[in-house]
Amino acid sequence: MSLGTLYLIPVPLAENAEKLSYTLFHQELINHIDEYVVENEKTARRFLKQAGLKIPQNELKIHDYGKHAREIIDYNRIFKSVMEGKDLGLMSEAGCPGVADPGADVVAEAHKRGIKVVPLVGPSSILLALMASGFSGQKFAFHGYLPIDKGERAKKIRDLEFQSQKEQQTQIFIETPFRNNALFDDLLKNSKPKTMLCVACNITAPDEQLLTLSVSEWKNRKPELHKKPTIFLMYVQN
Repeated sequence: MSLGTLYLIPVPLAENAEKLSYTLFHQELINHIDEYVVENEKTARRFLKQAGLKIPQNELKIHDYGKHAREIIDYNRIFKSVMEGKDLGLMSEAGCPGVADPGADVVAEAHKRGIKVVPLVGPSSILLALMASGFSGQKFAFHGYLPIDKGERAKKIRDLEFQSQKEQQTQIFIETPFRNNALFDDLLKNSKPKTMLCVACNITAPDEQLLTLSVSEWKNRKPELHKKPTIFLMYVQN
């Protein structure tokens, strides 16, 4: 018996952004698959409904790999149907599963079991921000969260700035939304005036903000980023 396939299904980054976030194939696929591994069941079910799900929601089988379930995840149970030939969908809470997302563990396990993995086209806040930044897309690095400690964070910012100039590399990072403003203040405090910063906030949402300025220019137009999903990008030109 042939194995099923694990499909990696991107989820919209913002509310009411569904039509910006999926293709016609997504609609075909979600009416073929009835079993999913998801980071957030509520978000996943809402997306499926808005994307045109025709299968009754109570007939779906949902496995949770969110932060409260990751340590006790039963891969034998999750992949049982796949090993019997059925297809399975994987969804993050927002954006692309496996990218800055614990779903990478599920994908790694699928490879170990010889299961075919198929990534679908969809929104990635990291790549969308990079595309719109005007910075180098030839060389870039995503660093996740910077240190919380003020001293360590200041050192990391200077290190990223140095690396960007040395390698002509775009540096990309994020912060917990309620700490965005503090990170932005630290960036202005610890970066050189000519260093370029792009702030990409609420990508694909109606109130999306996306702007690239030098550090010196940002000091005169500080954005309000509190509790708003934001990607920060840094670039230093020679």
